Amino acid sequence: MIRTLTTPGRLLALLLATVFAVVAVLLGNWQWSRHQDRVDNREVVESNYGAPAVPVGAVLPTPDAPLAEQDRWTTVEATGRYAVQDQLLVRNRPYRGVYGYEVLVPLVLDSGPGALLVNRGWVPNARDAATLPEVPPAPTGEVSVSGWLRTGEADLDRDPIPGQLSSINLDEAGARSGLELYDAYLVLESETVPSGATPDRPAPADPPDTGLGSHLAYALQWWLTAPLGLVLVLVMARREHREAMGLETVRPGRTKRTRIWDEEDE
Repeated sequence: MIRTLTTPGRLLALLLATVFAVVAVLLGNWQWSRHQDRVDNREVVESNYGAPAVPVGAVLPTPDAPLAEQDRWTTVEATGRYAVQDQLLVRNRPYRGVYGYEVLVPLVLDSGPGALLVNRGWVPNARDAATLPEVPPAPTGEVSVSGWLRTGEADLDRDPIPGQLSSINLDEAGARSGLELYDAYLVLESETVPSGATPDRPAPADPPDTGLGSHLAYALQWWLTAPLGLVLVLVMARREHREAMGLETVRPGRTKRTRIWDEEDE
């Protein structure tokens, strides 16, 4: 059996099967890590999303304080005035299968220095790319907001368009507005003005997706597939060894069946 496995052909087959097994294990580990990330994200969202609102200063005491991982999606409330002249539109944002813009407006806080960038919601694209969409204006004067804190997004390094962003990048938004923005932005849940009226606003964001996806199933599939190549090589080597030792009869090739009409044609 060892001699059979050490022939050049079998050694090459073993090498390829080993490489496949290592790759399959690594892919399984990668899918498992993605599954764990989904589990961790769901735990954070379920812990924070429906909790009572707390003052934003309880989570972000200063504008440069980073948002801790466990504080993502924390429900907070804040009071201030929108810097309506610094409104920004984030382009190419999907919402229920349709692309449009998300509307960002800095809220200059009454409670201290800095401004909190507020994502007021989503609006659809206009009739063509050269036309900006109609956006419900942010309320002027004092406003109280509540919503969920999220970390900013990476800079996509695209050419800037006046009044628009390619992602919710807080550094770029701060540079555009000239305001000291907090190191997190708020996904708006509700706005309240002193008159008690409900301001018109863009379409509110859907609740965060807490599904786990298929990563666990993919991980199990890769792990179960990993040893198949090695098993196949060993089974074939064992059969070849038994045939060489006379312990197993070599199966003859199948003979072609003669059909009646073939005999008549002869």
